Amino acid sequence: MKHARLLFSHPALLAGIGATLCTLLLTHLDEWQHEVWLMAPFGATMVILFGLPASPLAQPKNIIIGHLLTTLVGLAVLHTWGLTPLSLSVAVGLAISLMLLTKTTHPPAGANPLVVMLTAQDWPFLFAPVLTGALLITLSGWLYHKWVSGQPYPVRQR
Repeated sequence: MKHARLLFSHPALLAGIGATLCTLLLTHLDEWQHEVWLMAPFGATMVILFGLPASPLAQPKNIIIGHLLTTLVGLAVLHTWGLTPLSLSVAVGLAISLMLLTKTTHPPAGANPLVVMLTAQDWPFLFAPVLTGALLITLSGWLYHKWVSGQPYPVRQR
């Protein structure tokens, strides 16, 4: 019994459980709303949020604004120049530059222009799944760290 308690208190296992529950929430929204709420960058966001909550890259501002900004770039480039190798490349580069300039760097969000452009998304994608998903993931992380991990989140950055 002692070993089971130790196993279930291990930070890596707890982070995996937190990410599992968060993913489950988004998959239920998928089924309930009959819309896509999961996208690959959200899985990478959960790695950082549940596993490394003190990282500047895991903070709410970085998660939410990073995802919004890069999705906005992908949508703007797609609807302005269409889908070409050059437009894909420009969108990713511009998204990274804007995250760095605004101090909202969130590496998983760097993939958003590719997701947007390769799946030919339209403007509503910015709000669902991106904004709503980023907010739900951030809220899930806050609740998880408050009630389960005991780690401070969000962490004030200097």
